[in-house]
Amino acid sequence: MDLSDFRKEYSAQGLHRKDLSADPTEVFEKWFTQATELKVHEPNAMSLATISPEGHPSQRTVLLKAFDSKGFTFFTNYQSRKAAHIAANPSVCLLFPWITLERQVIVQGRAEKISVAESLKYFTTRPRESQIGAWVSNQSEVITSRKILLQKLDEIKTKFQGGEIPLPSFWGGYRVVPETIEFWQGGPARVHDRLLYSRQDGGDWSIDRLSP
Repeated sequence: MDLSDFRKEYSAQGLHRKDLSADPTEVFEKWFTQATELKVHEPNAMSLATISPEGHPSQRTVLLKAFDSKGFTFFTNYQSRKAAHIAANPSVCLLFPWITLERQVIVQGRAEKISVAESLKYFTTRPRESQIGAWVSNQSEVITSRKILLQKLDEIKTKFQGGEIPLPSFWGGYRVVPETIEFWQGGPARVHDRLLYSRQDGGDWSIDRLSP
């Protein structure tokens, strides 16, 4: 299929440095709030890119569950493929593809495990079915059929029937501590706006405009 004529002209008003805060977290919060108010489908969905110990890149979509000046937090199985990649190489990249707003946010940084207390605090807010689901899957392992998962689901439901679901020891959160954050705004004639925040040694941020 030839997609050479498949294109869209962007019509955004532009992104100006004078309108940006010194702290990229404030810009991200503003954009995230706008994405939520404009009903972008799952605005907290982000692509997470990791590198395997063999040097192979891998991507998957995960959900952002918290963010602040310290970083961007998501949760997963600590025995998953992504967790194995992070253990070998904590350098990761996040991408928020807010296509309907003609925007992207790209975060490069290092992933680190959050505390058990932080993971437990979030885990207790999950619906019971989601708590059970965390116990069911040996994430990323090969299985012979879906029937195995359904059997495990029934076993876990029976095991914890009537009681609280404990936090699995193999499940928890990662915080991506950003080193750079790029805000991308589509523009007409492919003259897009790209503003890159880079963390300096003292913890402050520098801002550079990138050519599209």
